Amino acid sequence: MTEQTYCDRLVQDTPFLMGHGRLSEQQVDKIILQLNRYYPQILSNKDAEKFRNPKASLRVRLCDLLGHLQRSNERDCQEFYRALYIHAQPLHRCLPSQRTLRPMAFLACLGLAAGLALLIYCCPSDSKVLPRARRVLGFSPIIVDRHVSRFLLAFLTDNLGGL
Repeated sequence: MTEQTYCDRLVQDTPFLMGHGRLSEQQVDKIILQLNRYYPQILSNKDAEKFRNPKASLRVRLCDLLGHLQRSNERDCQEFYRALYIHAQPLHRCLPSQRTLRPMAFLACLGLAAGLALLIYCCPSDSKVLPRARRVLGFSPIIVDRHVSRFLLAFLTDNLGGL
């Protein structure tokens, strides 16, 4: 399975970002200013003025900006996502391209939890490894996604008394 590039993600996320009320005018302006000030090679002053033109509607300006970025290189798209994360973090978490990455993270966490559970199950009870593994497994719900934590806590309810 090939990994999506930032430009591919931008093409996938454009309809979502163009949705009514997703990005406010202030957020779009902050993203444009960040791309212009910190990375003038991404957005020149002329481009930034065009995308920040108050006479054009927000939807038109956003459409022009996203089209400009889709025609640019991978680094430009990556910097757009960085600016989007900084200025619109709740929206960044809801992007369609972000949702496609989550199952892999879930499977990785589930694999880690299963490995620790197997270690606890197979390790002899007189070993010093067992209490340490239980501590790691006991604290892992703090780190792991809430869906996995329910299963880990259910597994540990009988075993936490010895910590």
